[in-house]
Amino acid sequence: MTAVLESKDNATGGVLYMALELSDKHWKLGFSNGDKNRQVTIAAGDWPALRAAVTQAKAKLQLAETGPVYSCYEAGRDGFWLHRALREDGIINQVIDSSSIEVNRRQRRAKTDSVDVKALLRLLQRYLGGERQVLSVVRVPTPAAEDQRRLHRERERLLKERVAHSARIKSLLVLQGVRLEVKRDFVARLAHLTDARGRPLGGELKAELVREYERYALVTQQIQGLEAEQKRRVKAGDSPVLRQIQQLQLLRGVGWHSSWPLVMEFFGWRDFRNRREVGSCAGLTPTPYNSGNSVREQGIDKAGNRRIRRVMVELSWLWLRHQPDSALSQWFVQRFAQGGKRMRRIGIVALARKLLIALWRYVAQGVVPEGAVFKPPVVPLTQ
Repeated sequence: MTAVLESKDNATGGVLYMALELSDKHWKLGFSNGDKNRQVTIAAGDWPALRAAVTQAKAKLQLAETGPVYSCYEAGRDGFWLHRALREDGIINQVIDSSSIEVNRRQRRAKTDSVDVKALLRLLQRYLGGERQVLSVVRVPTPAAEDQRRLHRERERLLKERVAHSARIKSLLVLQGVRLEVKRDFVARLAHLTDARGRPLGGELKAELVREYERYALVTQQIQGLEAEQKRRVKAGDSPVLRQIQQLQLLRGVGWHSSWPLVMEFFGWRDFRNRREVGSCAGLTPTPYNSGNSVREQGIDKAGNRRIRRVMVELSWLWLRHQPDSALSQWFVQRFAQGGKRMRRIGIVALARKLLIALWRYVAQGVVPEGAVFKPPVVPLTQ
């Protein structure tokens, strides 16, 4: 009751609340002064129309033109440009994690943009009224930090695309009873290739295979270019984030494939206060279920950065191989190594969380993980 009263007190001071429901073609805008509500639909991305709607809403709801405006929208395809534009225009905006929004648990419920914007508007007022648990606010990166994530994300997409081209080539050949690895001499080998019964391949099939291989080769070339650029930048180390990557690569078992996304997605621009925030942001926190006589563990919540989770699971296996005498590796061996495959898979996720926290302390505070060893220094070749 106190939070609701505080919200109404703010409304009497001339506060305009705005919620945005974004879609590909239209945006639904919901406005409220704490008592009366108003909805407007504009074309998607029409910034002048949005500003005009805010001005009109203040007039319709009898609020001062210079009064404060609080807004929110769900994180999604539109990213953060709208958040920055609202902030620059003097509007206090929050980007909301959509998974934290309260949902009606009935089997059938109304689902429209109008219903969603009303619910988001109510949650915004409750959040600003003091109920901080009703919404999870997304930490918005700076334009520079967001731009730094482009390189490794593009490489990630290209790797998936290359796998798709390779699988397509192999599938077309399997249709003829042929199993052939995709290598650099693929086109030359294709000219003399026959099917499983020794018959020549069809002309259209060969042409399609050549075109598919050309796309495969182009993607491979772009991947190699991106990897060379990443290595060049790390070697130069002319920025704080690149120096953090160099610092991580000093540890045995940590290469640029894992250190680059760890810094660009996590350590480079986020300010963590404690280990709980680190684990939660990566989605590696446990989710216990303890209700009545039912007690079980549901696994990790997976609510954080999926790229970091994947990188940390891969890095944890490498850590066990290259850092066997470290405290974390010894902990894993004692707890999980003697179990079956399922127990080791569970244990590697637990190790991933502990290792992520240890690497955060190493980068942020200079605390070396207990028992970890560094790579030997590179000795330059004598002339």
